[in-house]
Amino acid sequence: MNLKLLAFFVCIVWFQNSDAQYTDDINSNRPGNSMSAFSVGKTVFQLESGINYLDESHTILDYKAKGYGVDLTARYGFYKEQLEAIVTLNYQNDYYNSDMLSQHRNGIKTTTIGFKYLFYDPMKNYEKPTNVISWKANHQYDWHYIIPSVAGYVGFNLNSHKKLFSRTTETIGTFGPKAMLITQNILPKSCVLITNVFMDQYGTSMQSLGYVVTLTKGFNDQWTGFIENRGIKNDYYSDGIFTTGAAYLVNSSLQLDASVSRNYKDTPKLLYAGLGASWRFDGNYDEVLYRTPKKEKKKDKSKKSKEKEKTKKRLDEVPSVKP
Repeated sequence: MNLKLLAFFVCIVWFQNSDAQYTDDINSNRPGNSMSAFSVGKTVFQLESGINYLDESHTILDYKAKGYGVDLTARYGFYKEQLEAIVTLNYQNDYYNSDMLSQHRNGIKTTTIGFKYLFYDPMKNYEKPTNVISWKANHQYDWHYIIPSVAGYVGFNLNSHKKLFSRTTETIGTFGPKAMLITQNILPKSCVLITNVFMDQYGTSMQSLGYVVTLTKGFNDQWTGFIENRGIKNDYYSDGIFTTGAAYLVNSSLQLDASVSRNYKDTPKLLYAGLGASWRFDGNYDEVLYRTPKKEKKKDKSKKSKEKEKTKKRLDEVPSVKP
């Protein structure tokens, strides 16, 4: 969830005049459950994974389930900078106990394959106007940033072991389509707001509507924290889950994270606590590295000297649009 890292949206502004989605620092969706609007960048491969302790109980049905889960997401940018392919696997291993049944459950709950595309980026071809007479005006928040970036996601679930962990006895289809609308806003005080609205398992007995809202705060170049609310509703189950956590940027291609989640009710009561990491390989990426240089006429030494003076950085110069 690193966009989700302050460095990520600073880099978005830095590359605002190009179509590039690539950023200097890794752009991870961990440790939250939301999906950011921006892709990893063309030819960039990224892995995001975590392990979670899980504790579930139900006061009315009187059952308990304890164990762990592992999630793995692979992301790859291809064809266009705005497009990426995403494959996500969720594995669960737990012990389920009730008055009627005790069993050890394990298996891949869901495999999800999908594609995300950025339709609109308000920073593209936008340059914050400079006020030459007011330092304060140059350092104020530019309300243009409040305009959200908009992306869409389409994919499908392979429900190989979904019935084993399901809250209904009805048969669940092997394929469950999923679609999502994604928005992302840059807010004042180094914050980013991401909203996902989705329909999951469309056409199956577990067809669901849901949302995820994530607010991330960048504290410095390495640390970020976040709070998140996720809601889901279908014919058999509805819930709201609150998540909070933090991420640490080890280097430009490696991020570590930790989070804890708890829902609002006891039917069932859910508790998750996890650790994770995100890593990317960008050795094949050169879209941003190669820029077309401006054609310059031959100049004498005096002209070059004047040009050099013009390019010197002023002490009161505004840094690259930082919210």
